[in-house]
Amino acid sequence: MNSETTATVSDGRPSTIELVNRTLKKRYAAERRFRLYGLCSVAAAIIFLVWLLGSIVLSGLPAFQKTFIQLDITFDPDVLDISDPEDSGQLRTANYEGLVKEALKARFPDVKGRSDRRSLYSLVSDGAVYRLNDMLRNNPDLLNTAQSLWLVADDDVDVYFKEGAGDGGRLNEKQLSWLNVLVESGDVDQRFNWTLLTAGDSREPELAGIRGALVGSFYTLLVTLLLSFPIGVAASVYLEEFAPRNKWTDLIEVNINNLAAVPSIVFGLLGLAVFINFFGLPRSAPLVGGLVLTLMTLPTIVIAGRAAIKSVPPSIRQAALGIGASKMQTVTHHVLPLALPGMLTGTIIGMARALGETAPLLMIGMVAFIVDIPDGFLAPATALPVQIFLWADSPERGFAALTSAAIMVLLVFLVSMNLLAVLLRKRFERRW
Repeated sequence: MNSETTATVSDGRPSTIELVNRTLKKRYAAERRFRLYGLCSVAAAIIFLVWLLGSIVLSGLPAFQKTFIQLDITFDPDVLDISDPEDSGQLRTANYEGLVKEALKARFPDVKGRSDRRSLYSLVSDGAVYRLNDMLRNNPDLLNTAQSLWLVADDDVDVYFKEGAGDGGRLNEKQLSWLNVLVESGDVDQRFNWTLLTAGDSREPELAGIRGALVGSFYTLLVTLLLSFPIGVAASVYLEEFAPRNKWTDLIEVNINNLAAVPSIVFGLLGLAVFINFFGLPRSAPLVGGLVLTLMTLPTIVIAGRAAIKSVPPSIRQAALGIGASKMQTVTHHVLPLALPGMLTGTIIGMARALGETAPLLMIGMVAFIVDIPDGFLAPATALPVQIFLWADSPERGFAALTSAAIMVLLVFLVSMNLLAVLLRKRFERRW
């Protein structure tokens, strides 16, 4: 019986080979379509990611520069209303705003009228007053001297030069003409905005910075790390190595898995009710924020820790017990060191999540307007995600670029922490 004869069944029905061959082309075509759909999905995801990051970078880059105006400032004691240069109180409360006004009037002597002069004075930021205050208090010998200084421009001026607004934005025609005169004489310049990285929050965009939020985030995450890592590791070791298998441990395991999926704002409500209302801890403090984020990250760390302990081969335990080691010695000397890389990875991922959280911190008052840099765990503070939230809600145009710049800084920290987790995994991972 040859192959042609065996290709069909005796009653004339097609054989299995014929049925397979009939659908083979369709199955190959379906496989190609599935691969194409997958490639399209990946390409779409990459395009949207690049578009998102590109829009954030393009919007945030201008915030790293700031516009300055050069003026000839004369530290005149009569304008400053200082009678005793040795009196630190007079130096602190002197009329520094008058120095800026006199310099602008000297630069544009033709400007008359209260309205025009008010428009002229508004070209320079209030931050110029603070700089002159610091200069004279640090060096009283500047009295009766003239200094050519670069002073911070107002946020409307800064936005105008950064965006190149053809209509001038919120600046009127006279202000634009004065700015053109300053530009032609080389008295307008854009420099790196160190204030963004060295100052706290401010109502004025040109004076606002993220240092206060960064320090607040540092204190908050430090409290979270010091509490969540040892507690999470201890809970993982106990549940995986020492806890008996009964309904109570099953209930605990189910609750840990459920807590990992609880919305973060619920932990904020818990912190508000327990740490602030019951224990009386201060609102808007990094200590309270760290406690709340500890509760939020513990389930993630415990789950990652248990998975890392399970990945240690049973032969390690059997070998240690076989040579006379106790259960505690087996865990601390053999199991825990081998599972520690996975635990560290889970901890860093949990910390990265905590760094980007906003909702629980809003519930405990870290949404307050904080100007000063926090100097401790109980000092009023805010966090970087909350600072982004505050700036995004501001109507001032200058805060739009600051919001994107703060997002860029936050993304750098998040990527760095996740990269650290990958490096730890690669450095300490052992393959069995």
